[in-house]
Amino acid sequence: MAQLSSDAFAFDGGLMPIETALALLAERIRPIEAVETVDLRGADGRILAAPVVAPINLPVFDNSAVDGYAVAHGDLAADGPTTLPVIGRVIAGAPADVARRGVAVRIFTGAPLPPGTDTVFMQEDVTLCDLDNVVLPPGLPPGANTRPAGEDIAVGAEACPAGRRLTPRDVALLAALGIDRVSVRRRLRVAVFSTGNELCDPGSVLPPAGIYDCNRYSLMAMLVRLGCVVTDLGILRDSRIETETALRQAASSSDLVVTSGGVSTGDEDHVKAAIAKAGSLVFWRLAIKPGRPVAMGLIDGTPLVGLPGNPVAVFITCAYVLRPFVLALSGGTVQSPVPALVTSGFAYVKKAGRREYVRVTLDRRGASVVADKYPVDGAGVLTSLTRTDGLVELPESMTRIEPGDPVAFFDYSQIF
Repeated sequence: MAQLSSDAFAFDGGLMPIETALALLAERIRPIEAVETVDLRGADGRILAAPVVAPINLPVFDNSAVDGYAVAHGDLAADGPTTLPVIGRVIAGAPADVARRGVAVRIFTGAPLPPGTDTVFMQEDVTLCDLDNVVLPPGLPPGANTRPAGEDIAVGAEACPAGRRLTPRDVALLAALGIDRVSVRRRLRVAVFSTGNELCDPGSVLPPAGIYDCNRYSLMAMLVRLGCVVTDLGILRDSRIETETALRQAASSSDLVVTSGGVSTGDEDHVKAAIAKAGSLVFWRLAIKPGRPVAMGLIDGTPLVGLPGNPVAVFITCAYVLRPFVLALSGGTVQSPVPALVTSGFAYVKKAGRREYVRVTLDRRGASVVADKYPVDGAGVLTSLTRTDGLVELPESMTRIEPGDPVAFFDYSQIF
């Protein structure tokens, strides 16, 4: 089971910077240790438990990158065209005979270079005198239009490091190396529930003063995208005893427990207190907007993360707090997305010491890509996520943005 040491750090009740919280978590996280071997067909999204070393060269042999004529570069005239007789023909998948000097060999893309040749002329760049002779233009460098053995990756080199979350690109590389099974970490088991007397499941009859629960569904979708096995624990009513009992039970059978709602300071916000009662509270309230009330706790070594109740705050904190935490618990390498630099199309004032994320749409105006702030920016406005392109990140030191200022933009596809 993935665990966090109980001496992670002291909670002092202040606003903790995101980077501080993540760094402290990273120092103490002990990722899941269980490993399994999976077929390459099911490896996408899994986290490698051990590095994969190339068992062969890629390409395996020297081959042609184009359809054309293979020659020995030393047979070419230095200051003019060269005419050579054409002998033989090599297609992909067929072995190539040794070529004697002073000849050209008809060759096709992917076919092995005949021993003795080292350069390939593209067929559209040459002139055929007749069926038996080809005129080759001057100026082609040695090795042109060839793919040397090991050019992509050499035998014995690391193809994929441990901790890498495999992508379709990695799967292609592993398949090209002849690898059909890989050793990966067991999937993280995550229990999810929402809290609130007002919440109802989609599809049910909505009572007076009721709202449909969207946070649990968005959380489960995001966690599944991170490769987790998710258990839906439904909606928890606003009861401290019920909340405490549910947390204990979920922690006993999960690697991680994630909740939404109930972590603020209201009379009916019981998650933070229940975490402290059932285990230990290690931090509460991060310097992030939207999403300040984020609780992190432990019950018998199992981490619990309590996210805010507002839907936009859930998305933001899941993206920038929960996502790296889940990847680290899963044994993966945590890499922060790289922002694009765009031009602000809005003015904005914020407090120092707090990182803020502004929902924006992009618009090309002349040579500039301009980010326009969504007009309704409340933390409960879901269309501010569905009708925008991504987020502008305003760092802790920044207090004011003016139109025309450069800002860091993250596309939603970089996050989830």
